[in-house]
Amino acid sequence: MSDVPQTVEVADKDRLDMAALTAWMHANVPGFTGPLTYAKFAGGQSNPTYRLDSPSGAYVLRRKPFGALLPSAHAVDREYRLLVGLHPTGFPVARPFGLCTDPAVIGAMFYVMDYAGGRNLWNGTLPQQSPAERTALYNAMCDTLADLHAVDPAAAGLGDYGKPGNYFERQVARWTKQYRASETEHMPEVERLIAFLPATLPPQERTSIVHGDYRIDNLIFAPDRPQVIAVLDWELSTLGDPLADFSYFLMNWVTPPEGRAGIAGCDGADTGIPTMAEMVERYCGRTGRAGVPDLDWYFAYNLFRLTGIVQGVKKRIVDGTASSAQAAATAARVGPLAAAAWYFAERAGA
Repeated sequence: MSDVPQTVEVADKDRLDMAALTAWMHANVPGFTGPLTYAKFAGGQSNPTYRLDSPSGAYVLRRKPFGALLPSAHAVDREYRLLVGLHPTGFPVARPFGLCTDPAVIGAMFYVMDYAGGRNLWNGTLPQQSPAERTALYNAMCDTLADLHAVDPAAAGLGDYGKPGNYFERQVARWTKQYRASETEHMPEVERLIAFLPATLPPQERTSIVHGDYRIDNLIFAPDRPQVIAVLDWELSTLGDPLADFSYFLMNWVTPPEGRAGIAGCDGADTGIPTMAEMVERYCGRTGRAGVPDLDWYFAYNLFRLTGIVQGVKKRIVDGTASSAQAAATAARVGPLAAAAWYFAERAGA
């Protein structure tokens, strides 16, 4: 598989009004010149994302899905605000050009940002890379996440980007609500998690910008070196406990290697992929932590949250609004995710 982000032909249901979009680009994107062509990026079930090409360069458009949506989902305006805040700090995000809140232009709210030309690596085992390259790429992933957690939210104009109080308390409540809004069948493991997680919340010692979905395929790496040049897909970002992001990143080490981010059993000196302990040591060194707490509760939480996200995809299939050809396969993961979440909850004392 190519490491250049792949596009597919745009289906009729995902087509954009090119005349209206071109006019908007002329009015909002400095230096833009037409004509404009476009294609849809492959993958992703949440906010449909397009590559735009013109004589003035390549751009990326992210929009809300067409059709009825859950009230707090698909907040592309929040994503855009985050990019506007982070880009001037030097943290690797694409340059934001403009947000359109008028759904009359293309049928949904959208924003346009610069296209980050580089490598998009989907397989966490990095089969095409040497052991030394794998080590360097994982170190870059870890360092970039640590650097995000070091950004001062207030200095980036994001001091009110999230609510005060315990992040995990808010998130457990949010994903319980989202799950209920998307529920299609009774799942005993989810019911047990909904009871267990809010009763066992860990204390929150730090607050930072959290990405919410930090994994290898949401990163663009430089074409010729192990450096993250753009972190993508900020839909789930907020202010919260940085351990939410870091434990989510560490989930890769306990997730089977199935061609995505999972690398369970693939780490160590022979492969060059750092061990979980090595990642913990590196992250703690860069963020000034003495260590991290027992991770089983955090793993249960992360899997519960993924269950809620994937349940939303399943609901959109039922409603006919899912945007990816892979949506049905994604939806089939709901049961296994819930079972895995409960496994870690039991390890955490449930």
